[in-house]
Amino acid sequence: MPTEKRARQRAAREQKQAVIEKGRKRRRKTRRAVGAVIIAAAIIGIVFLVNESAKKSAKTTTTTTTTSSTTTTFPTPTTQPLTKVAMAPTCPPATGSTKRVVLFTKAPPACIPASSVWEATFKTSLGDIVVKMPAAASFAAVNNFVFLADYQYYNGTFFHRVVPGFAVQGGDPTGLGTGGAVVGGKSGEAKYGFPGYEFTGNTPPASCATKPSQAACYQPYDLVMANTGHATSDGSQFFFVLPGGQTQLSPLYTIFGKVTSGTSVVDRIGALGGPAPTGTPKVKIYLLSVTVKQISG
Repeated sequence: MPTEKRARQRAAREQKQAVIEKGRKRRRKTRRAVGAVIIAAAIIGIVFLVNESAKKSAKTTTTTTTTSSTTTTFPTPTTQPLTKVAMAPTCPPATGSTKRVVLFTKAPPACIPASSVWEATFKTSLGDIVVKMPAAASFAAVNNFVFLADYQYYNGTFFHRVVPGFAVQGGDPTGLGTGGAVVGGKSGEAKYGFPGYEFTGNTPPASCATKPSQAACYQPYDLVMANTGHATSDGSQFFFVLPGGQTQLSPLYTIFGKVTSGTSVVDRIGALGGPAPTGTPKVKIYLLSVTVKQISG
């Protein structure tokens, strides 16, 4: 009997030990499974964080690059080529010419009403400049500017002379400031350069030379005809008077407009200029287009 009893006790102990071992194995498997889930979740989390970081980095780089490029360079506008054969001037359609013409045989005829008031929008690389131009103030200059703008004369040109504290000048299709003129030339393009003619505008009073503060004299943000220093040599070139420039000008240049919107754009262009006398801009600032419309008269 004692031997049989011991056998039963041993069997009971072995059975109990088996149950305990089975429980241990089950707990080890559970721990391994939980550990695998935790590791997988950690891996997924790391991958997610890495991807999100990469996306943010990519976005930041793109923004920085774009911002940097827009402050230093501008796209070259696409325009029709310069005409080589001078055209007899005829008033363009009210909607403007579909063909760009930059060379004419003589100054334009009267194409606008004498009492009309016009608005010109200069679309530049740095924003829009809006100018009010009353024909009564200087009919020849306003009529000429409207005529050339409607022939797409100014589209795609750039401001070739910019002197800080003085003036922002443009209106030359060649971008040279000479219009392609040749001293001693015999006709059209050779003698005058583009647009092929000259005319006489209305200059401020001679007293502006000594008393520039008069109302009839130059003011900041005036739109003025550029010339060779003679009132009879107006053509297509113009300039915006920068603050400070109004007291430096001789009364030889025709005032024909005033900026009504976009003075900050004029200032930004002026800040990118170079020293006198050449005033070569630090970057090429384009006049993408000029559109005109009659607002009264």
